[in-house]
Amino acid sequence: MKYLLALVFFCFAYSMFSQVPKAARKEPDSLIRNKPKVAPKDVARKDSVAEVTIKDYKIISFSRDTTFLDTTLTIQKEYKYNYLRRDDFELMPLSNIGQTYNLLGMDLDRSTMYPKIGASAKHFNYWEVEDINYYNVATPMTDILFKTTLEQGQLLDAMLTFNTSRRLNFSIGYKGHRSLGKYNSNQIRSGNFTTTTNYLTSNGRYALRAHIAAQDINSQENGGLTEKVAQFESGDSDFTDRAKVDVRFDDADNKVLGKRYYLDHTYKLLRKTKDSSYLEKTSLTIGHVFNYETKYYQYMQSSGDSYFGDVILSPINDKANLKTTFNQLNLEFYNKTLGALKGNINFFDYNYFFNSVFFAEDGSVIENQLKGNEVALGADYKKTVRGFSLSGSFKYNLSGNLSGNIFDAHVGYSLNEKNHLKFKVHSSSKMPDFNFLLYQSEYLNYNWQNTDTFKKERVNSLEFTLDSDVFGNVSAKYTNLDNYTYFSIDPQIAVLEGADQAAIKPFQEDAGISYLKLKYKKEFRLGKFALNNTVMYQSVSQESNILNVPQLVTRNTLYFSSDVFKKAMYLQTGVTLKYFTKYNMNGYNPVLGEFFVQETEELGGFPLLDFFINARIQQTRIFLKAEHFNSSFSGYNYYAAPNYPYRDFVIRFGLVWNFFS
Repeated sequence: MKYLLALVFFCFAYSMFSQVPKAARKEPDSLIRNKPKVAPKDVARKDSVAEVTIKDYKIISFSRDTTFLDTTLTIQKEYKYNYLRRDDFELMPLSNIGQTYNLLGMDLDRSTMYPKIGASAKHFNYWEVEDINYYNVATPMTDILFKTTLEQGQLLDAMLTFNTSRRLNFSIGYKGHRSLGKYNSNQIRSGNFTTTTNYLTSNGRYALRAHIAAQDINSQENGGLTEKVAQFESGDSDFTDRAKVDVRFDDADNKVLGKRYYLDHTYKLLRKTKDSSYLEKTSLTIGHVFNYETKYYQYMQSSGDSYFGDVILSPINDKANLKTTFNQLNLEFYNKTLGALKGNINFFDYNYFFNSVFFAEDGSVIENQLKGNEVALGADYKKTVRGFSLSGSFKYNLSGNLSGNIFDAHVGYSLNEKNHLKFKVHSSSKMPDFNFLLYQSEYLNYNWQNTDTFKKERVNSLEFTLDSDVFGNVSAKYTNLDNYTYFSIDPQIAVLEGADQAAIKPFQEDAGISYLKLKYKKEFRLGKFALNNTVMYQSVSQESNILNVPQLVTRNTLYFSSDVFKKAMYLQTGVTLKYFTKYNMNGYNPVLGEFFVQETEELGGFPLLDFFINARIQQTRIFLKAEHFNSSFSGYNYYAAPNYPYRDFVIRFGLVWNFFS
């Protein structure tokens, strides 16, 4: 809370002297080495402030792609105006804001070759290293998002970025969220604090970027509905007040808390420019990356519940801890003709642990710790020539038991300004997340160790994308999985009636799985009206039904947009339909914070209709939405997971506001 109050104070202090730059534009991906070496002045003169435009407010991603701040209002902004601040087309949220999301589509490619702590259902709002942006701004800039939630709460995402010179930039941000929810014992709270810096010396030799992140996600868990037919599906008016609906329990919570310190800095040992053009021709750069992170996942319940089976000790207080340290040393050679080639060596130390050793009744022992280190070699390459862009990365494990290898290759080709092709190949091998390998709980059946039996998961995929202003965006991705690991109900464990989740265990599929995903996006315009369409088709070939996704998912938005009030306001209003076919939707387990495979219920096949009115006044975007307004007349069958309904009709509003000082 102290971070939030300090941040809001700074944001509004700067806003008192705000000045609006020119209209937003985007910059294509670029490398810093291709920029002129002439350093801009450290402090802009007062008589030159008016010359500052929106292109002077740059956002730099983890992969060093650079875009300008975008203050326009488009249909894509409507899709991204949510708790995650990204398009959630392939996600199905549970009833409360920030609770978790079931998957309507999958992207199984790995961005890292190391296992994670697990509790994947609680990590949708957890910002990884790759999610952090860095900034280069001409003057201080503030970005504020506000949105209402469900009962006694709100969502506020505020960020302030500023510089002491054009070469030294800072940002500080806090995303705070609280939502009580409509159902009992369903409150969600989260906080994401980040601060970043990036620095470049005047001669361009030394560059640094770093960030600190402190995050927590707290959830009350009610176990879902107990009388779903009588109290929900029947549409009984006595239970339209969802606080009257019976839930399974009211004394359970789970929590994710993490802290991270990240540093990436480089120094150019050699550099050579080309004549008087100031473009870099050749350079040799040495670099170092450091990342230290501590995290824990905790499940707490005041007394055991037979729904999860027998209890060893009550109250329940399960806590899995993970500490990791990553170091990379790299050397990069760049040549304007040959491209950029980087070699690196990676050191990864991990310590995943519980507080005590578990002795089972059969005499077996479940350890309380997995600890070790991994060493890997890697290489990266990037080159752009005429209409082609080539990039690739490869890492291979030299020592250690967890990781294997990871390989990515991208080939892009621009047919012309309106048509672009891209091919991507991915191959990776690594052990499953830590909670599949080792877990301990006060619930008897939630104790296992699979370090000697589970194999490395292997993923191989091929993706093709056509991005065309004429034909739309078409993508096709084929993925092959080996040793796919998942949670499911063990049929060999006998449980009492009503103990539906007492036998959930991790499993690994020996047979291969093939997964095909086709996606098409296209917008049709007629005057001030537009129809924006996104359609996804999926097919899975497998011996057992363990990777379950809907065959068809579609989202269609019919909307009107125009300047109004003598162009003082830009207005956008319309209706969005989202629909997906029935399938064996994964169930949710609050003890593990994971989804699990189930084959008893097919859910889906219901429409979701939203009506929205959005407006833009200068740099402020205002959003008003009636979510799921068809809930009362289309049937009460809208589930986001077995026993967990999607939310009812609700009206929510908010805004995104940018200040420039």
